[in-house]
Amino acid sequence: MGHIVWIASYPKSGNTWVRAFLHEVLRRDGGAFDLDRMAQTAGNEASIDNYRAIDPRPWSRWTPGEVARARPAAQAAFARRHDRVVFCKTHLAVLRSRGQSTINMDVTAGAIYIVRNPLDIALSYADHQGVPLDVAIDLMNLENHETPSTANHVSELLGSWSQNVETWTRRSLPGLHVMRYEDMLATPVAAFSGLAAFLKLRMTRKRIREAVRAVSFGNLRRLEDEKGFGERSAPQERFFRQGRAGAWQAELSDSQVTNIVSNNEEMMRKFDYRKDVEA
Repeated sequence: MGHIVWIASYPKSGNTWVRAFLHEVLRRDGGAFDLDRMAQTAGNEASIDNYRAIDPRPWSRWTPGEVARARPAAQAAFARRHDRVVFCKTHLAVLRSRGQSTINMDVTAGAIYIVRNPLDIALSYADHQGVPLDVAIDLMNLENHETPSTANHVSELLGSWSQNVETWTRRSLPGLHVMRYEDMLATPVAAFSGLAAFLKLRMTRKRIREAVRAVSFGNLRRLEDEKGFGERSAPQERFFRQGRAGAWQAELSDSQVTNIVSNNEEMMRKFDYRKDVEA
């Protein structure tokens, strides 16, 4: 049976960018990069298909408790479908829900965790959810926040932004690699070289530079404009919006900044985001 390397993050933190890089360097089809084929490299833990094998009833009949209790078996079944280490996306916090852990450690080989400034996440999350900015901020600050199941995805226990970040990064584990979205923007070759080293991928610096160019924000946005992207939510005009750091400075009010900072002070300091507000 295979084991899972999680590609984990709070929503809108750069998870797709990391999956795009891994797909680019690991795919063997030889063709042009295709956004909607990234699932060949990394599955999605919350995909409804992972849970239908555990509970064949219509998804609309599943309660959050039933999803939580099915989660360890669904993750084990996902791992069993592979005879090697396999990548899997998740936005789950590492918490217990209805007596079950959100992450089945028995089938876990390691994790890549991507963290991003919550001040910028708020803008992208509001757009992704199609909700007012203040509503998105309240959800980000809400402890034990759980999304509802839909026709495509089961419910996910995200927790608050701080819960999500803290539960993945509180221990320094040999199987954990943490990436900051802002470092991926500022020094992408160095950031993705670190990821390649963590995964023990034998890649030249030249190949990493080529992959970084192939999955640059501008190129991903161009591909979405040309062919669309299946992960774009219904409220969104486009999935790839701005791809930059610091947009919050022009778009968040002082009270919105205070709301986010006051609820996430410790984790913002840990990852060097508090200084952006103090500057």
